[in-house]
Amino acid sequence: MAQSVYDFSALSITGQPAELASQRGKVLLIVNTASACGFTPQFKGLEQLWKDYAEQGLVVVGFPSNEFGAQDPGSNDEIASFCELNYGVSFPMMAKVEVNGAKAHPLWQWLKGEKPGILGTEGIKWNFTKFLVGRDGQVLKRYAPNDEPEKLRKDIERALAAKLKA
Repeated sequence: MAQSVYDFSALSITGQPAELASQRGKVLLIVNTASACGFTPQFKGLEQLWKDYAEQGLVVVGFPSNEFGAQDPGSNDEIASFCELNYGVSFPMMAKVEVNGAKAHPLWQWLKGEKPGILGTEGIKWNFTKFLVGRDGQVLKRYAPNDEPEKLRKDIERALAAKLKA
């Protein structure tokens, strides 16, 4: 049974193993993304958060998903190229995953269970749902797709200011 985000691994968008334990002590903003969604311009804001707070310990992690309106049908290579060319994305992107249903990636199953959405629903409703994870690996907050990255700054700063308990 997973105790924290550090108990999970994924594949990077280039197919390399990515152990979330390697981010221990950092604040994570985990987002399900899509390349052809009305919220896709949020990549710009997510990249800005990454640039502004990476030195303080923020890691933005994108997980492409094609579950909502088939808005990310491309291969991992195509998605990576799109994100870099159109939005200058330099934060870590993972391989495409499912975030709902029986085939949902274990990390996403855990995230949804830790912070259910409105009225206690666990399912991800659309692209660009975001989870803020504290330095201790615990989910602090869940944000809706229409929550702009810029509006998360106060919560991110609070999470970055929190010290790990010994």
